[in-house]
Amino acid sequence: MPPKKVKSTIHQRKAESERLKQQQRKRRLLWFSTVGVLLVLIIIVLSLDLKPVVKAAEFDYANLPVLGSEDAPVKIVEFGDFKCPSCKIANETIKPQLNSEYIEQGDVAFYFINLPFLAADSTTAALAVQSVYHQNAEAYWDYFDAIFAHQGDESEEWATADFLVELARNINLPVDYDLLRQDIENKTYQSEVAEQYNKATGLNVQSTPTFYINGIEYHGQLGNYTVFKQAVEEALEQSK
Repeated sequence: MPPKKVKSTIHQRKAESERLKQQQRKRRLLWFSTVGVLLVLIIIVLSLDLKPVVKAAEFDYANLPVLGSEDAPVKIVEFGDFKCPSCKIANETIKPQLNSEYIEQGDVAFYFINLPFLAADSTTAALAVQSVYHQNAEAYWDYFDAIFAHQGDESEEWATADFLVELARNINLPVDYDLLRQDIENKTYQSEVAEQYNKATGLNVQSTPTFYINGIEYHGQLGNYTVFKQAVEEALEQSK
């Protein structure tokens, strides 16, 4: 009897040892399988050109002054202040090239939103352009360019009612000059200017000029038209 018991015990130990070995093999197999799947997933993720999804800002284009065709596939919105020196530079560099290369061809529509934050007469200038816009939308951009062309020192109050009305007369702007003065002095379009200012605040616009291309804020170099043009080309491609 005792020898049989010993044999039985040895057999049980071998069986237990084999069972433990099988469990270890299964664990190793599971570990390697898991690691393999993770590596495949990592390779797939790294191979993808993942870009953060940015929600496009919405604008009431129909109620903004527009240069170009409203049906243009690319819509560019500028937030600006008429006392801002950088806005003047952008108006004399970026906008003319956009106009000749894209706006006149019907590919781009250019819009402007007032962000008068530099001084009190920034708002005065904004009130003036809104008056012209409502009197004669086609004359808006001539007045727009004239204000920037005759921009005074940022630290001085130059955008007064007298200056803005006289400027309109000097360029023979086809509007009612008395009404223009009245709209400026009575702040006829103050609510519109405030609404545009609040739009900028809502989008957390920090400086002027700030551009949005099809609702996406442009973060490239403002002094480099080539870079700006590349962003426009990308927007055109995406619109197809």
